[in-house]
Amino acid sequence: MELHHHYFFILLSLAFIASHAANLSPEVYWKVKLPNTPMPRPIKDALHYSAADKGDVQKLRQPYGALSLYNSDTNKDLNENYAVTPYFFETDLHQGKKMNLPSLKNYNSAPILARKVADSIPFSSDKIEEILNHFSIDKDSEGAKMIKKTIRMCEEPAGNGEEKYCATSLESMVDFTSSYLGTNNIIALSTVVEKETPEVQTYTIEEVKEKANGKGVICHKLAYPYAVHYCHSVGSTRTFMVSMVGSDGTKVNAVSECHEDTATMNAKALPFQLLNVKPGDKPICHFILDDQIALVPSQDATQVAEN
Repeated sequence: MELHHHYFFILLSLAFIASHAANLSPEVYWKVKLPNTPMPRPIKDALHYSAADKGDVQKLRQPYGALSLYNSDTNKDLNENYAVTPYFFETDLHQGKKMNLPSLKNYNSAPILARKVADSIPFSSDKIEEILNHFSIDKDSEGAKMIKKTIRMCEEPAGNGEEKYCATSLESMVDFTSSYLGTNNIIALSTVVEKETPEVQTYTIEEVKEKANGKGVICHKLAYPYAVHYCHSVGSTRTFMVSMVGSDGTKVNAVSECHEDTATMNAKALPFQLLNVKPGDKPICHFILDDQIALVPSQDATQVAEN
């Protein structure tokens, strides 16, 4: 009988914790679930906006990053649209290397909504009309096209070797990441750009530091009226912090993700065409934009602040 009461107490306690967690603010939820992980700047910034604020969807670009390693949508003139490639090889990451790169700023100020608020708003292709009405967006506008594209990206099946999840709240991002990585001892890294930069310029690498090697998750902030993150596993990766300076003097501390095993990825995907290599040939790397997050397991996450 005493053992029975003991288990009943444990179940009651777990139910109380779950109920209490559901009522926490996104910021407090992060601190409770990831106690050793300092919150990166893009998350902090997005939490400062009120739920009434809306990101300007029409001014945003969809992130390139690892999404394109699985996407075979390359019906573009590569020479015309990608005169400067955002992809490179791991061997390029060394002091003194000069790289022509697009800007790592994305200007995505879409606010993070609490889970209970985000869950009350439809998010599916068959509810497009209701979604556009909710945000007062004209169905023929560029913003409407971006919204449709974001939802379509989230509804597409994962690529080979990929696990994906579109997080419409910070709480769901935390849950997916900690569940996939199997730990709440996590490093959260983001790119920091000192100031506004030209669309394209030459950067010189000053320092490269490896931060992780193995399992990881990248969360790409998509174009949407509120914060929606395309979070996915990216197989075995090496994660680096790369200090660079642009030709205009801009200092950048950028997160580089290098995909070590590309053998299962789509041979028609954009990076392979731009770099003229085949899946499995060599690791492919890219920097993440300043509104994206890289999350990797850590033995001592407290040593890592914003970067």
